[in-house]
Amino acid sequence: MPQNAPKPHVIVTRKLPEPVERRMAELFDVRLNADDHPFTKAELVAAVAEADVLVPTVTDRIDRAVLSQAGEKCRLIANFGNGVDNIDLKTAWQRGITVTNTPGVLTDDTADMTLALLLAVPRRLAEGAKLLRDQKGEWAGWSPTWMLGHRITGKRLGIIGMGRIGQAVAERARAFGLEIHYHGRRGLDPLTEDDLHATYWDSLDRMLPRMDIVSVHTPHTPATFHLLSARRLKLMKPTAYLINTSRGEVVDENALIRALEAGELAGAGLDVFEQEPKINPRFFELSSVVLLPHMASNTVEGRLEMGEKVLVNIKTFADGHRPPDRVLPSAL
Repeated sequence: MPQNAPKPHVIVTRKLPEPVERRMAELFDVRLNADDHPFTKAELVAAVAEADVLVPTVTDRIDRAVLSQAGEKCRLIANFGNGVDNIDLKTAWQRGITVTNTPGVLTDDTADMTLALLLAVPRRLAEGAKLLRDQKGEWAGWSPTWMLGHRITGKRLGIIGMGRIGQAVAERARAFGLEIHYHGRRGLDPLTEDDLHATYWDSLDRMLPRMDIVSVHTPHTPATFHLLSARRLKLMKPTAYLINTSRGEVVDENALIRALEAGELAGAGLDVFEQEPKINPRFFELSSVVLLPHMASNTVEGRLEMGEKVLVNIKTFADGHRPPDRVLPSAL
């Protein structure tokens, strides 16, 4: 960007960490969201009509209807997040709007939370914690047959989606003695597969019946919507557990609830939901389910790194260069 050129007008849809907002104010003509209210559709339309750069989050639906109202100045959508299923990439591309994301920075945080759920569900941690709180510590004491869970050592873990996060989960799970299996569009390179001691299944239908725990790490796309359908959930063992820290839409929630209610699955650990922020109330009746409010990536360190990537993408674009985290439609 030339030295005397005006700063790009940036609109941020949610409140970001204070150091990120401070740096944005130094670099750009920025409008922040001081009260952190979720933007309405009308506010999103007004933002793309006014801004040079929009900084949305996963909760903002930047669809065709919104993008059709984008002004001539709007040339960059710098998403604060890794997933971009909230943005109509094809329409953005057609309108000459570049889209960026923040890949890689949340890998460890999400993998850590996945392992936390993977431990919490079979060992009934949430049930035990709730019991003590409900009884205010007045419990009968230890018993040989009370609150028995299941060990995870020696169990088979089936990972759906072996990208950065899937591989990070596999590394951690091996340390707990789990046997690693995975399914994806293609297998890993032989060296990585050997390092992870992982077994590739080209058929998800064949993998599911053999797994003790299944962990989902695939993005939400038209191809992955309800990837774990009622039919596929029925393929799983009644003693198996399902963990999902990716996207709620990948799992048919109604089918999952029916399976849990019928004892066709042993339990589930869920950080994401199909109709976020709404959660199906039937989940709250199931003691075998651990529910979290989409917090797998919620670390101070991760949010600051995400903000740094957004800043770099905007500054690089404003300086006339291709931003490092550009995202293209899959058809290109």
